[in-house]
Amino acid sequence: MIHLLPIFHVLGLLVGISGVAMLMALPFSFYFASGDHPEILMAGVSSLVIGGLVWWFTRKGGEIELKKRDGYLIVTLGWVVMSAIGALPYVIGGAIPSYTDAFFETISGFTTTGATILGQNIEDLPAGLHFWRAMTHWIGGMGIIVLTIAILPLLGIGGMQLFAAEVPGPTPDKLTPRVKETAKRLWIVYVALTALEALLLWMGEMNFYEAVCHSMSTLSTGGFSTRQASMGYFSPYSQYVVTIFMFLAGTNFALTYSALRGEPKKLWQNEEFRWFSYVSLALTVLVTSVVYFRNGDEIGFEQSFRDAIFQVMSIITTTGFGTADFTLWGPLMMVVFFLLMFHGACAGSTSGGIKMVRVLVITKNSYLELKRQIFQKAILPVRFNGKGVNPEVVSKMVTFFLIFILMFVLGTVVMAGFGLDFMTAMGSVAATLGNIGPGIGKVGPGDALNFAQIPAAGKWVLSFLMLLGRLELFTVLLVFTPFFWRSK
Repeated sequence: MIHLLPIFHVLGLLVGISGVAMLMALPFSFYFASGDHPEILMAGVSSLVIGGLVWWFTRKGGEIELKKRDGYLIVTLGWVVMSAIGALPYVIGGAIPSYTDAFFETISGFTTTGATILGQNIEDLPAGLHFWRAMTHWIGGMGIIVLTIAILPLLGIGGMQLFAAEVPGPTPDKLTPRVKETAKRLWIVYVALTALEALLLWMGEMNFYEAVCHSMSTLSTGGFSTRQASMGYFSPYSQYVVTIFMFLAGTNFALTYSALRGEPKKLWQNEEFRWFSYVSLALTVLVTSVVYFRNGDEIGFEQSFRDAIFQVMSIITTTGFGTADFTLWGPLMMVVFFLLMFHGACAGSTSGGIKMVRVLVITKNSYLELKRQIFQKAILPVRFNGKGVNPEVVSKMVTFFLIFILMFVLGTVVMAGFGLDFMTAMGSVAATLGNIGPGIGKVGPGDALNFAQIPAAGKWVLSFLMLLGRLELFTVLLVFTPFFWRSK
């Protein structure tokens, strides 16, 4: 049975928090005299009032314990409702006149995808809206649900259902027995890293405003920039700073918390983190070699290395920032980066994609399956971090992988049905389902129009794929199954 009262109670709270976040853009609007304060004020106050009224009139719902199905529904609806409300500042002021485009831009922000319809008009967007655009990334990065659990003890025992449904990765690590304390500590790490990156970027050539916007986009692995050329506009110093923090954003935040608490050994003891480091290093060496071989005479070794490591970290962590167009580095590099779009970084990070832990476990299981054909009586469990993995967990990971590939294929067919060429159809689906941002084809990093050229119906399909990827498939797909709505 679905409990509607507590569901609306939480949704009202999320809309209210979204309104508060919108109003935080006002100081930048006033400081830069960008003229977008009326739409920000109107949208923020409206969200605050509507959310507050819904929350107040459903306050008895706070006394009802949430069940697992309630959690899945709240998380799915929460992202949709926040995106619907979050699109208002763009539409009211006419910065993005089309509601379809505004919704696409907003859900791209909240899901930390970074796909944009602004095309060549990014730098024309007023300062306040730029900050709101970056804020959608930052809120969506760690998750509005986790934030809610961290700051307001209104969800009680049911908070675990929301935490499990929302936190990216196969198994959200609990740092403490209490979910609220776990959420708080994850947000402390998130805020601290964001502040540190902003400070380091501010020490370079960025002003305070751009430093904050880019740090929010980095730690959330979102990729929205205030500049048309993305991070390619800024100095090598800023690019190296962002590269380091993309790596940190792709690391399990629970491990980062342990390392900051004086237990750095836990990082290297973790098999997923080791492989994330190995893969990143190996790809950086490969891409640097190719780029230097192709363009070394023009740009030199340092820029070849910088462009290579930046793009590798940007795609593997699904951040989507750019300093160079990897589609110009030859067919091999295009294939490498396209495959990397499906990969993702560590579970428990803010990155999208399949995640390193699933890739590792599925690869190990495939190898052992070959071995089992010869040693049919042998018990050969999949081992991860020195421990045997429950066969049920392996089965779920394989299922996730198959559904992910199925959704990619179906999405590509649908987008091709809208008239997109094969490369663009594949690229747009890979970029949105993996929450990456730039794809290949006409939605690649070198195309100035980007997702603006996608038909309106296609943008709604891609918006759904962004939500699907951000919430790890099952959370969203369950809502569309008949048995989810049955009382028994």
